[in-house]
Amino acid sequence: MKPRIGLLLGDPTGIGPELAARLVAVPETLASASVTLLGDPSVYADGARVAGLPPVPPVPVIEWRCGDPSGFGLGKVNAEAGRYTLGSLREAAARLRSNEFDAIVYAPLNKQAMKMAGLTDEDETHFFARLLDHVGASSEINIAGSLWTTRVTSHVPLRAVADLITQERVLGAIGLLEGVLQRNGLGRPRLAVAGLNPHAGEGGLLGTEEVEIIGPAIERARRAGIEATGPHPADTLFIAARRGDFDGVVTMYHDQGQIATKLLGFERGVTLLGGLAVPICTPAHGTAFDIAGKGCANPGPIQEAFRIACRLSARGNGASV
Repeated sequence: MKPRIGLLLGDPTGIGPELAARLVAVPETLASASVTLLGDPSVYADGARVAGLPPVPPVPVIEWRCGDPSGFGLGKVNAEAGRYTLGSLREAAARLRSNEFDAIVYAPLNKQAMKMAGLTDEDETHFFARLLDHVGASSEINIAGSLWTTRVTSHVPLRAVADLITQERVLGAIGLLEGVLQRNGLGRPRLAVAGLNPHAGEGGLLGTEEVEIIGPAIERARRAGIEATGPHPADTLFIAARRGDFDGVVTMYHDQGQIATKLLGFERGVTLLGGLAVPICTPAHGTAFDIAGKGCANPGPIQEAFRIACRLSARGNGASV
């Protein structure tokens, strides 16, 4: 049986509607899943027009209107667009709870617009986790080809990171990544864990988090049967990862992993909301305001997000130790 995938248009002021139209225009998409579009048909039509495609989607539609999108403008952060985005995510969560979808794929969102519209959660991962009554670890997992990464802290100020690094958080991130990789077909994934400080702290000379927190958490993971090593210096870790030494990398904060993974595969990168009961995927790039409306958005990442959602929907999503 084909997986039932809910497709969301993302922020209507960015490239999301164009990407959604390009995705459902690919024969492989409709051959591999039963796709339902959840969104405003007029926003889809605008995206299809930009992509040079028919204005009516070739899939069923659950209408989620957003008022008058013509007033939003393209390529601008807009609170009304953020309200539409939050509403579509909320409706998608309700459809997941009623078992209408097996997975969700959403086009790029704009976090600033969602915050302007009243988002109080850290990000959409925590937003979905709350709406789905999720208990346990959850975090973005970034995928660039065969390399999967997650992080201990995510969308928080850099000055807050060190205080948020605890053994339980590190252990939870390791277990979450192992669980998702196992559900992607790897029986015993090889995981590397980054240090927090330069040179992984140099034995305590440049910080003690590696000695007191990260290292002991890795040992706990190993005792639980997880193949994890570290803490590794973050400035060389991704050289080994690119070489194929690891299947997954756990970093300590957002940019520590995001800069590396986007350099490794920005044109194919995918973000998975890891740890939730069902797969929820999106392209790893943003709303690309600079090219919105120009008809040149690359559908490769959203196609890869769709393929991963289809594959994982038959196996479940992540787990924590």
